This record gives sequence, C-alpha cells and structure tokens, in this order.
Amino acid sequence: MIYLIDHEDSFTYNLAHLLDSIEPTFVSNYYEIDQTKLEKSSTIVLSPGPGEPKDYPLTTKIYNKYKGKKKILGICLGFQHIVFCEGAKIVQQKKILHGYQSHIKVINDKSIFKKNFNFLGGRYHSLKMAEPFVSQSMIITMRCVKTNVAMAVEDDINKVYGLQFHPDSFLTPHGKYLIKKILSR
Repeated sequence: MIYLIDHEDSFTYNLAHLLDSIEPTFVSNYYEIDQTKLEKSSTIVLSPGPGEPKDYPLTTKIYNKYKGKKKILGICLGFQHIVFCEGAKIVQQKKILHGYQSHIKVINDKSIFKKNFNFLGGRYHSLKMAEPFVSQSMIITMRCVKTNVAMAVEDDINKVYGLQFHPDSFLTPHGKYLIKKILSR
C-alpha cells in the first residue's frame, strides 16, 4: 500500500488517482497521520503543497524515521522536502512557474531512467533547490533543458526519489510511466 501525505494541495487527489491506478493508495491530511497505516505501507509519498518544507515539521520527522526503511517519493513540495532534509537550501526562483510545461532531460547515467531521455513535464512551483547540492547517496538525475533547474533526485541505496515537476499533471504526458518505473524499484 502507498501512503500519500496530503499537504493540502489541489493536486493531491490527481496524484492519488494516478498512484491508485498502480497500487492501492491511502490518503491522509498532513495533520491527521494514521500511524498504523503508515507503518503498514510499503511506500510513502509526500504530496505537493503550499509554502516550503520548514512549514511541515511532521513531514521532516516522518522522512527521517522512514528513510532507508520504506520507499519515499516526493512530488513538488515533496521533492523540496526531501532535499531540505538532506541539507539543501530552498530558494525563490526568478520566474514563478505555475502551469508551465518544460522539456526535462535525464542527465545522469546512474538514473533509473535512460540517460538523455527527454520528455515534457508540468511545473507548478515558485521555489527551487539551491545549488550546489552535495549528498553522500543522492544524485540529481533530471534537469529542465531551458533553465538547468534540478527536476529530479534519486537515492537508490535508501529508495528515495523526488520529482520537482508533477507527473500527475496533464502537462506531463508520460507521468504514469515515470511513477510506475519508480514504484517498481
């Protein structure tokens, strides 16, 4: 079962429907975590949401507790939360991208996706990860072709994956493929 933590975002149920089409998914509000179901889950998904990672201290606790024990996937704010927990600084972008479609490219041959795989992704964010980003096990695997902003991170050792873009958006035509590939790890 996938446990999806809703950070009160309008996209959460789009993501829930996508995930549930692959594996049974339980959704709970950030403020109402069901510890029993969280323990039983195989995967924890951190949803998009307003604000920034520091606004969600419970998500930080959950990430730190389950990293390396369960697969963790973060989408948009969830991506930012993962890298924030790994020491990255989250900063304002020069251009706010809400409902913007970008060309995204896999840039690392250690990715679960084939290097140079290029696809369209829907972006809905005003914040980004500041670089350089240094981690012992996490690597940046995808970037926006136009802006070079990090669009994905992977830590295959601890089974942690983050996507800055929305695979659940109609602006990401290959979103289900991307999620299936991550969940199959």
